[in-house]
Amino acid sequence: MIRIASLFCTFLCLGNISNAQTDSTIYKKVDQIVQDAKQQFAPDKRTKIVALISANPINNTYTVESTIPEASSFIKTKTANLPATIKINALPDSSVGEKIHGVVNLSVANFRTKPGNASEMATQALLGTEIDLLQKVDGEFRARTPEGYISYVPASSVAAMDKNSLDKWRKMPKIIYTAEFGKSLSQADPKSLRVSDLVYGDILGLVAEEGNYYKVSYPDNRIAFIPKEEALTFENWIKSRELTPENVINSAKTMMGLPYLWGGTSVKGVDCSGFTKTAYYMNGYIIPRDASQQVLAGQAIDILDKDGHFDPNKALKNLKPADLLFFASGKNSNPNARVTHVALYIGNGEFIHSAGTVRINSMLKDASNYDDFQTRTVVAAKRYIGIQDQQVQKIQENPYYKQ
Repeated sequence: MIRIASLFCTFLCLGNISNAQTDSTIYKKVDQIVQDAKQQFAPDKRTKIVALISANPINNTYTVESTIPEASSFIKTKTANLPATIKINALPDSSVGEKIHGVVNLSVANFRTKPGNASEMATQALLGTEIDLLQKVDGEFRARTPEGYISYVPASSVAAMDKNSLDKWRKMPKIIYTAEFGKSLSQADPKSLRVSDLVYGDILGLVAEEGNYYKVSYPDNRIAFIPKEEALTFENWIKSRELTPENVINSAKTMMGLPYLWGGTSVKGVDCSGFTKTAYYMNGYIIPRDASQQVLAGQAIDILDKDGHFDPNKALKNLKPADLLFFASGKNSNPNARVTHVALYIGNGEFIHSAGTVRINSMLKDASNYDDFQTRTVVAAKRYIGIQDQQVQKIQENPYYKQ
């Protein structure tokens, strides 16, 4: 088998030009069918996969990878009359066996666009987060997070589970860590050894209560102890969540000064959309992962003039705290340009966002903190609070968090 990038090189090396032309035609037809399926069923490769991953032009055999049964059926139907063998590798595949579920086993697990620590970080997931395991590649899982994001995570960061194991984990009562940073202990004693570090939002199984400590279980069955003052039962935490503008802004401000971290979604570091995602998560809601996905959710707020450019007077009139502001790079960029940045509006022309650090800037020209606003173009604003949208979902209604 050869990779697609080497296809035409292989034709030339073989020196059989007539066969190459014939095979090239078949390849192009297969590729076009896969591209049609991708456009129809998987337009966003971050959340769905349909891809032609290998081709053998000599034997006319092709392998397609897919997470979507409908796309697989489409490709099989459309290629049925071609003189080619099409193999569909449906994900999850045999490399994960029956353990198609996983639960994050570190305080914060890093997910990357490709296998390997040198690859670009795509996102993060917190301890106790349930994920789908799609494939195992060189000691890493290709996995899907509750937001639907597909990327690679080291196998050591995840407790892989079959359905029975996952059911046991789900049935176990949980606690959620509510201090910004901390650690779990090997005994109910502050002088005992650390089991692991912890950050806000980490979820563990609740085994028992021992004095001022919760006795907890990790997804891989390690036992530890956490001071009660640093955690809540998950049930009580959910009951205490109230999605209001004030609460979202207060949560956002607790992250002031955190470093910008590409792909970050925790109090260890956040990127712009990881910051807004975390502010809503702290208030009991799951929202889309990236800025370009977040802009597709919620209710549009009118902040643009008739030519489609940012109107500060409209913005001051129509925006409410906790609305999301979306930006494109460049001061004079087209208002229809691709969204590259997101911020939370906090009122009086100011917004809080992760840019270098989590900080507050203003859209008002005479404000001392206006400077950052000059480097970007506002292209949209969306409201999540009070809006019915499946993309803005209560944690307890998300299938990955149901107990």
